Amino acid sequence: EKLFLKGDKCFTPRCAFEKRRNPPGDISRRRRRPTDYAVHLREKQKAKYIYGVMEGQFRRYMTDAFNTPGVTGMNLLRTLERRLDNVVFQLGFADSRKQARQSVLHGHFRVDGVKTDVPSYQVKPGQAISWKPSIKTTDFYAGRIEGVPKRPVPAWLTLDSGDMVGTVVSLPADQDLQAIVDSRLIVEFYSR
Repeated sequence: EKLFLKGDKCFTPRCAFEKRRNPPGDISRRRRRPTDYAVHLREKQKAKYIYGVMEGQFRRYMTDAFNTPGVTGMNLLRTLERRLDNVVFQLGFADSRKQARQSVLHGHFRVDGVKTDVPSYQVKPGQAISWKPSIKTTDFYAGRIEGVPKRPVPAWLTLDSGDMVGTVVSLPADQDLQAIVDSRLIVEFYSR
């Protein structure tokens, strides 16, 4: 199952999951039917790897999702989607979430004009994400301008591709949350 960890390569036929049918390891071994626990654990691990979150932080997000009114799984996905590194990736400013995280850590982005170098920063509606002015003269920035129109921007974000400024229009709605992971299985894992 694809996790889209390698940026644009996962959208091409060169993706490792497109090349081989079998899981890595001994070809003659067959996969056993996974237990319910294994299915739940795999879904939780998949979400952690996709968003680049460690276990302690993920558990805190889960606790907040349980305590927030509404559907717990949607609350969790909404929190993960609103992370600054994910928003930078969704706007097309980076090829992968890992690259977006590193760019945020290096201080390449401003939120409402203020340097923000915390990848887990939760963006709010009305905030603008822009590049640091001094980065606009680099080759990295020039490469990003060419790469921006590749992916569509989610409905809860807007992108001014001329100024390379993204704005958070609203919180992600249930239909805006991509079905990369099954949040129901994650909630069941933590409800044991």
